[in-house]
Amino acid sequence: MTLEAYSKYRKENKPAIMAHRQLRSVRLGEHINVQFESETSIRYQIQEMLRIEKIFEEEGIAHEIETYAPLVPDGSNWKATMMIAYPDINERRRELARLIGVEDRMFVEVEGYARVYAIADEDLERENDEKTSAVHFVRFELDPAMCAAVKAGASVKLGCDHTNYPAHVTIAAETLASLVSDLH
Repeated sequence: MTLEAYSKYRKENKPAIMAHRQLRSVRLGEHINVQFESETSIRYQIQEMLRIEKIFEEEGIAHEIETYAPLVPDGSNWKATMMIAYPDINERRRELARLIGVEDRMFVEVEGYARVYAIADEDLERENDEKTSAVHFVRFELDPAMCAAVKAGASVKLGCDHTNYPAHVTIAAETLASLVSDLH
């Protein structure tokens, strides 16, 4: 949308988009939040970047689309932004050092099937020898039987089995209903 058109759209639709994003957000323990992305959430992200950066030229728009489009689920997977949050800067620094590799230990587990571990940070490396990043992009690739099971009502757990952050949670039914729409 043009910046002008988006400004009008944003005023009318922001509450619904925020509710959609909240519905697709899963808290894992105290410090990790997993925001499952969708075409709606990524379109919003792109439009927000264009608005904030006042980008209106074709080349800049194409760059934002190219940057964010890979985060849209494509039928056999869930894609998410994983955020690690510690309010205290010293605690955050210490914990990010302890959590190196956490993004690779994230998983979803469809009822009756083996865990599917995240494929993380396909765009660029987000950690170094000293710490992991506070933000990671993860993809959970499901096989056809898992997709069918989820569509048929199987429960799904989101978890992490990193030594320093063991946690799991059953994804709420209303959140899972939204995630089902990503699977073909």
